[in-house]
Amino acid sequence: MNFKGNSISEIIADAKNIGIAGHVRPDGDCIGSCLGLYRYIKDNYADVKVSVYLEEVPNAFGCLEDAKDIHTSFGVKEPFELFIALDCGDEERLGKARQLFQNAKRTFCVDHHISNIGYADTNYVVGGYSSTSELLYWLMEDGKISKTCASALYVGIAHDTGLFRHSCTTKQTMLAAGNLIDKDIPFSQLLDDTYSKKTNVQNQIMGRCLLESLVLFDGKVIASVLTGDMMDFYGATDSDLEGIIDQLRVTEGVEVALLIHQLKTQEYKVSMRSNGDVDVSKIAALYGGGGHVKAAGCTMGGSYHDIINNITEQIEAQLMNNN
Repeated sequence: MNFKGNSISEIIADAKNIGIAGHVRPDGDCIGSCLGLYRYIKDNYADVKVSVYLEEVPNAFGCLEDAKDIHTSFGVKEPFELFIALDCGDEERLGKARQLFQNAKRTFCVDHHISNIGYADTNYVVGGYSSTSELLYWLMEDGKISKTCASALYVGIAHDTGLFRHSCTTKQTMLAAGNLIDKDIPFSQLLDDTYSKKTNVQNQIMGRCLLESLVLFDGKVIASVLTGDMMDFYGATDSDLEGIIDQLRVTEGVEVALLIHQLKTQEYKVSMRSNGDVDVSKIAALYGGGGHVKAAGCTMGGSYHDIINNITEQIEAQLMNNN
C-alpha cells in the first residue's frame, strides 16, 4: 500500500515501540536518515520507545551525536509495533535486521530509489529526490527539527549528492540543506569528518585503485578492482572504500566509472557512476541491483574478468545507442 499522508505523525500513528533500520553496509544517507528519524521521534514523541539497528557504522560517523545509540546486535524478544525501513530497496538488503522487520506488527518503508519494489505494509517511495534523508526532511515539521536531527539529515543529503555535485541535486535539495544549516549545525566540520578526511589505509587503498585502474573504450570507461587479498594486505574494510568511485568518476573523458571489490570467493560488489547518458541503474537492475540513473550498484558472481566483460558489454550497448 502506498502512503497517502504527508507527515511523520501519520506514519507513527499509535505505535509506542518503533524500530528503524537501513541497508547492509550502511552509507552516509542510510546512516543520516536512520539517525535523523530516530532523533526526531525521540525529541517529539516522549511516550514512544524507538531503537535504530544498523550493521557496523564507519568510525567517521561517530561525530553524529546519536551514533552511540545504534544497535549492532539484532536480537529482540518482543516484536515491534512498527518497524521502519529506510533507504533500502528490498527486504533482503536489510540484512540481519530483516528478521526484526518480518516480526513487526506493522512495517513502513521510506526510500528514494526507483528500483524499490514496495515490500513493506505501507511504502513511501518517491523517485527524483536526492536522498532518503531529504525525503524525510519534507515529512518533518521544520520547527520540530533539533540541531542533532538536522546534523544527521544534512550528512545524509550531502553524501548521496556527492557534496551537492551529482545530478540528483535539485532546487528543493538545496532548500532543504539550507534550512538544515539554519539549525546552527557545524556543516563544514561534519563534511570534513564524514566525507573528506581519510585515514592512511584509505589513502593507500585509493592510491592502489587509481594506480591499477583500467581505461576502456577510448577512455570513456574506467574500472578498478579490489580483491580480497588486496583488502587483507592493507587491513581495509568496506567503509575504507568511500570516495574511490567518485575519484575515478572525475577522470577526464570518462563517462562511466566502475569499482569492483570482492566480498567473498567468486562474489563481487559493483559500484557504478555515470557522467554522461549511460543509465547505470538499468545495468544494475539486470543483475539484481538498483540505484539511480547516475549512481547504482549490484552484487555479481564469477571472476572479476567476467564481471568487467559483462558490465562493459552493457555500457557499450548504451554508448552505441546514444551516438
